[in-house]
Amino acid sequence: MKRRHIAGIVLALLMIAVLPGNSHARAEWDIKKVLKLNMQPLDVAVPNNGNSIFVLSKSGKVLIYSFDGRLKDEIDVGNHVDRIFAGPSDEWLFLSSRENKTVKIIHIDFIQQIDTSGSPFLGPKNAPIVLVVFSDFQ
Repeated sequence: MKRRHIAGIVLALLMIAVLPGNSHARAEWDIKKVLKLNMQPLDVAVPNNGNSIFVLSKSGKVLIYSFDGRLKDEIDVGNHVDRIFAGPSDEWLFLSSRENKTVKIIHIDFIQQIDTSGSPFLGPKNAPIVLVVFSDFQ
């Protein structure tokens, strides 16, 4: 019985000696895109759906980029804003100011221009068109 016990201890010690002491996982990464800005960035936010990148600049502007790196628009929010949070979708942006002790909640409507030149139409040529998107069916 003692031999089995001693053999088990020796086997356990051998296994511990063979196993590496510090095993580290390896991470692979690469840079997909670099956004070149004309102003100093202060904070960045990406909503859950990942369709836009919001960059808060030190000069008080929020730069709105598409995920492929194209500048879509910019909003002047004032240089007192020091942090931004986006989400849960592209339409909502939260701006905080430690200086003013405020949080601004902004709803953004993205307006798309659709080129209809050459398309058949009925009615006045310059009639306004409204498209409604139902995206939350609960």
